[in-house]
Amino acid sequence: MTIEVVRAAALGAVPHGFLGRRGGVSHGLHAGLNVGTGSDDGAAAVAENRARAVAAVLPGATLVSVFQVHSADVVTVTGSIDFADRPHADAMVTNRPGLVLGILTADCAPVLLHDAAAGVIGAAHAGWKGALAGVTDRTVAAMVALGAKSERIAAAIGPCIARVSYEVDDAFARRFAEHDPANERHFAPGRAGHHQFDLAAYVAARLAAAGVGRIELIARDTYAEPDSYFSYRRSTHRGEPDYGRQISLIGLG
Repeated sequence: MTIEVVRAAALGAVPHGFLGRRGGVSHGLHAGLNVGTGSDDGAAAVAENRARAVAAVLPGATLVSVFQVHSADVVTVTGSIDFADRPHADAMVTNRPGLVLGILTADCAPVLLHDAAAGVIGAAHAGWKGALAGVTDRTVAAMVALGAKSERIAAAIGPCIARVSYEVDDAFARRFAEHDPANERHFAPGRAGHHQFDLAAYVAARLAAAGVGRIELIARDTYAEPDSYFSYRRSTHRGEPDYGRQISLIGLG
């Protein structure tokens, strides 16, 4: 099966793609293009899937990733990073050619960013914790430190869990409202004591507040598309013992 690479018009010609589970070599619960080394999938299959993912976006590039911990921490990448020593962080920026930045998700929002004039790229893992803590704000700031200008940055928010699939409780919604009362607009009424949270819209609002000039949302729901995407919440609801991860990539040729 061919790898599905979803690209964003906002990012133009820069090599990038939001990849799902189609086209890999894994089987069973991880069937397809599982790139999660933290899963119970075989190491050889995950390595092959990662190689295929890079080849589909920027052949010959060196994949760089971080140990994602749902933080707001950002790493400025200047060269390859040994996988065993990858830093604990949730975003990366670089202006070095030959590298491709990879973000893993399974419901959280992957964000790819590019300032074409400055030749600076970024990639962020925006789960609710990291998004609320400001991971996208810090990613934009790190890109600016490399010569980008926020108003020139284009950002694309990839496939993630959609509002219709993302039920949260009152305590969760209060946490966002206490941070900024305007965040209430990202929650729709749900069953008693619950709400439906629009993660992608929240991330887009944070990017806009950081001055990003162009923002595109890829309207794909990871929870609702089991043939196309891995989903932590879907696997949990099904009582499955493990789940795969997909990857989003951006690089400079």
